[in-house]
Amino acid sequence: EQEYAGELARLAEHDDRPRPPGWRLSPWAVTTYLLGGELPDGTAISPKYVGPRRLMEVAVATLATDRALLLLGVPGTAKTWVSEHLAAAVSGDSTLLVQGTAGTAEEAVRYGWNYARLLAEGPSEKALVESPMMRAMRTGAVARVEELTRMPSDVQDSLITVLSEKTLPVPELNTEVQARKGFTVIATANDRDRGVNELSSALRRRFNTVVLPLPESTEDEVGIVARRVDQIGAGLELPESPAGLEEIRRVVTVFRELRSGITADGRTRLKSPSGTLSTAEAISVITSGLALAAHFGDGVLRAADVAGGIVGAVVQDPVSDRVVWQEYLEAVVRDRPEWRDFYRACREVS
Repeated sequence: EQEYAGELARLAEHDDRPRPPGWRLSPWAVTTYLLGGELPDGTAISPKYVGPRRLMEVAVATLATDRALLLLGVPGTAKTWVSEHLAAAVSGDSTLLVQGTAGTAEEAVRYGWNYARLLAEGPSEKALVESPMMRAMRTGAVARVEELTRMPSDVQDSLITVLSEKTLPVPELNTEVQARKGFTVIATANDRDRGVNELSSALRRRFNTVVLPLPESTEDEVGIVARRVDQIGAGLELPESPAGLEEIRRVVTVFRELRSGITADGRTRLKSPSGTLSTAEAISVITSGLALAAHFGDGVLRAADVAGGIVGAVVQDPVSDRVVWQEYLEAVVRDRPEWRDFYRACREVS
């Protein structure tokens, strides 16, 4: 909502379609903000998500109803990124966040207390500490829950009343918070992490689930990585260094081949490592490589700048993944003449 404030403002100016109660933009404008497009005055809206349009239409339509939205997918499929932009476009605030971890307490979803005031004055409105969920209910905004399945089951279940009744009871004050129109919840989850707590059927029924896939083609993924690397580099104020598309394409190709278990030409079967090798990890590898090239190289992204990051991303298990990586280097990378510099760089860090 800060970085893309200009685009959101221009969309609001040209948005003459019906808006659900409490929304800053219409569902059409929210979808245009996510997927990009051109406004009647020629203003270009940059794409925030590259993927099937229908998925985003279903996600936005869900938020316009009484149901919450669950974005599901393997790590690195832009679940958090999409939830942030959805919240920014719908309610203008993406910061009402509950971060799910194994140690998340129920107070993070419901409310807590200022214990100094509580001991001095007893239960009161002033002693109450609002959770992001409670603030979203009172203001009619979008609340975000990250990594829902990493939260303990009893904490997950505290969402049931909020989602079904749009009410948060506060028995200590003999009152309750009623959600204003516009309130909804966007949660993200994946089932690849260890320590996952499955959602109860009662809670799952309160969500409409949209599964975000990995990018369909190599070119799509290269475009996503290049765009995000430019944005992150500018945000980190890295010295200007061109992100070579050739190195980005190599990193993406390595990740896609290893996670699919087959080379791009379909000729060689491969073992897959234990990690996910997601688009987000490819972005991280390229960003780290740009920092190396800018601070310790000649400013041009080369194979030696990304080799260490790739090895670190692939070899999560020092035993089994190292075997997978060595076989890939010798059976695939070594036989590609245009990848000789990449092969040498990877051998050095391996």
